[in-house]
Amino acid sequence: MSDIIRRDPRAEWIARNRLHPLHASLQKAETSWMGPHGIIRKNPHGIGFIGPNGLKRIDRSGAQQGGSQRRSSTSDVVQLPLHVIEQPAFHIVVVPDMVGGRLSSHDKDLLGLANQLAGSDGAVVAVIFGEDKESAFASAGVDRLLRIDGAAFDGYAPEQRVLALSAVESQLAPRHWLLPDSRSGGGELGRRLAAKLGERPATRVWQVADGRCIGRAGAGREDLARAVPRLILAAPECAEPVSETRHEARPLELHDKIAHSLPRIDDLGPVAVDPAAIPMAEAEFILSGGNGVQDWAQFHQAAAALGATEGASRVAVDDGHMPRNRQVGATGTWVTARVYLAVGISGAIQHLQGIGACDKVVAVNSDPGCDMIKRADLSVIGDSAAILQALIERVAAHRQGAARNAA
Repeated sequence: MSDIIRRDPRAEWIARNRLHPLHASLQKAETSWMGPHGIIRKNPHGIGFIGPNGLKRIDRSGAQQGGSQRRSSTSDVVQLPLHVIEQPAFHIVVVPDMVGGRLSSHDKDLLGLANQLAGSDGAVVAVIFGEDKESAFASAGVDRLLRIDGAAFDGYAPEQRVLALSAVESQLAPRHWLLPDSRSGGGELGRRLAAKLGERPATRVWQVADGRCIGRAGAGREDLARAVPRLILAAPECAEPVSETRHEARPLELHDKIAHSLPRIDDLGPVAVDPAAIPMAEAEFILSGGNGVQDWAQFHQAAAALGATEGASRVAVDDGHMPRNRQVGATGTWVTARVYLAVGISGAIQHLQGIGACDKVVAVNSDPGCDMIKRADLSVIGDSAAILQALIERVAAHRQGAARNAA
């Protein structure tokens, strides 16, 4: 593990953004150094410390400038400014998809739009069904967090979830409801909720400004503008996610009892689907190979072990290693996978355009300076054959352990 180089794209972005409150804490500022003529030079920008509100302060008494080690320890505890709403004038309720128990990029965009609508007087309430694995609700812009648990809400249960959201409507009377217009459940749940509340929702909304919202229409070829309604089904990238403040994410309880009805839908569980039969544009997990893949038989074995849909770069397709319908990029298929694992792909501009909507990108490459490594959320530098073999072995060991535990 010590030979693997790991990057933090968010930290690199903050280091480049001079307006971010944590920008100064990520700078390697030297207070003094020896000049070319033997004269000690001082850096005036390296003097001071970051206060609790994210602003830079200068302590002329010298207490905060005892040495570089003291300054680095001060920077390590810097936190984003806390946004507190004790008595909100109104509520904006967001129902994220929470696929896999975590906030997706679509959910974070939705929370960014909710904070835009809430302003400084309103509170953003996130409604979560069942258990989750998310620990960053505060940094995503959640002021109040309402968890609704129970076996009745597990799996595919849109009718029961609508009844729970109706109880939220009775208790909070939110100014706006926001749900993701997605295939992961938000689109259907939002339309069912609109029918229950008697509201006319705005769908596929990609922009909200000046009391007007703009949504896609005409098979995506036209825009439809209207006044902002109570219920909004937003598209990805509808707003910038929250990044410069942290929120309370204070737990909220539902006082009213949730009505129960006899379910008319029986959830029989997920159906096993061959990953090779999933269209590239709809695949959630893609293992894509490029010119750096030397053993394609091993690549196919890794895709089968991981349960991933196979993809490829244009170079691999032109060389005959993969069919043309598996080409990813601007000249192939634009993909929106939750996880995109690129093996041996340098990252041509057309390929990067095709994966622009992917949630998480993992790159395996021997060149640490290639464009795919710069784009990736997680990078592994090394031989692709050895890394794929390690993945296959880890997956096999994990499944064998799970089978023993089940027995």
